[in-house]
Order: sequence, then structure tokens, then C-alpha cells
Amino acid sequence: MLASCGPALCTALRRAAPGGLASFHCSARRHRAARVAVVLSGCGVYDGTEIHEASAILVHLSRGGAEVQMYAPDVTQMHVIDHSKGQPAEAESRNVLVESARIARGKIASLAKLTTADHDAVIFPGGFGAAKNLSTFAVDGKDCKVNREVERVLKDFHKAGKPIGLCCISPVLAAKVLSGAEVTVGHEEEEGGKWPYAGTAGAIKELGGKHCVKEVTISFPVNFHVERHFSNVLLQ
Repeated sequence: MLASCGPALCTALRRAAPGGLASFHCSARRHRAARVAVVLSGCGVYDGTEIHEASAILVHLSRGGAEVQMYAPDVTQMHVIDHSKGQPAEAESRNVLVESARIARGKIASLAKLTTADHDAVIFPGGFGAAKNLSTFAVDGKDCKVNREVERVLKDFHKAGKPIGLCCISPVLAAKVLSGAEVTVGHEEEEGGKWPYAGTAGAIKELGGKHCVKEVTISFPVNFHVERHFSNVLLQ
């Protein structure tokens, strides 16, 4: 089942919390903060995590009082992009965990250490790193492979019935490893450039996933709740 930026995710988050509803309500009355894992894929939109998306996620989780721990796979990037030129930097190599530490300000752990027992939810920001470093989708499309730790995390959280947040291109990860998963990348038609990556919806279907057409939802609540501002959320 798919939920986007609304009460469904809140309900799921609260049910997942050992303390019940109050443990996920982000007010002074909550029993404990939500423990959320954020999985990064490098640093930079063209070869790693989209920094704006990661920052937005971290800001909103912070406002909601969540306890956040960031993770990244300890692997070599597919390649390095010179972001000033938009072209590959020849003969340069970088590590995904090391680069992701830039966004995390050093507070980051190897993805191999991420477990469902330690967290109530997991979020994957977007950026081409999801399609290049967390998987080979950028090169292999529907025949892509997903990093084994990423696959383990997705399957473990899904089995545990805990929320999985998927932003931008990252829904392809769930579509690949969770058979029949319902995800969204927005619309399935470009509509004059309004949805420039609409073609990804077709790829999701080829991967065995189900694509749900969704509009963009923007809200600025005075009393912030953890469930808001996730672009794509996969639930059991």
C-alpha cells in the first residue's frame, strides 16, 4: 500500500512504535522520539545524494523531534561527476560512505550496521546515487542489481511492517526488491516538462512494481508531525 505525505504514514509510524500512538506524536507529550534511519548514496546530485533533498528531510525530522542516524554503503562510487561541468571526472575515485559523511557532518555509519531493531522507519533521499551507487539502475534499467545491504534493509523493514520513505528516483529500489510494491514518482506523462522524469514510471512497471499517479503535496503545519513531507512512502 502507498501513502504520500498524510495521515496514513502517521498511523503506520505510531503503530510501529513500541510506546503506541504517543511515542510517534511529535509534541511535548510523546514518550520517546521517533528513531529514523536516513540512507545516503554519496554527496552531489549527479553522482550521489541530492543534497537539497537530504537537507530538507533532516530539517523536518529535526523539527519533529526525531532521533536520526545516517548510513551509507562502504563501497566505491560508480564514477565521479564534476558538477561544474556535468561531466565525469576522469581517473578519479571516491567512496560512498566517505562522501556521504560530508552531509552527515561525520556522524554516519556503514549501512551494514543498520537494523530494524534500532529504528522505527527508514528514508532514502534521491539523487543519481540511488541509481548509480545503491543500484545499477542508471546503467542497466529493469535488469539492474541492487546493493545487497540496501536490499536487506528494504526487505527487513518491509517484513517488520515499518515505514520506508523513498524520494525522487529511489522508489526504483523498492520496485526491484519488493515484488508488487506500490510506489510513485509523480505522473506518467511529462505534461510539457512539468514531470521531466515521468519515464521512470514505465521502468517501475518493468521492474515488477505498481506505479501510483500522485500530485505534489506541500504543507507548512504549525505543529509538525513526522508523517508530513515524505514524497514517497512504502507501507505494508
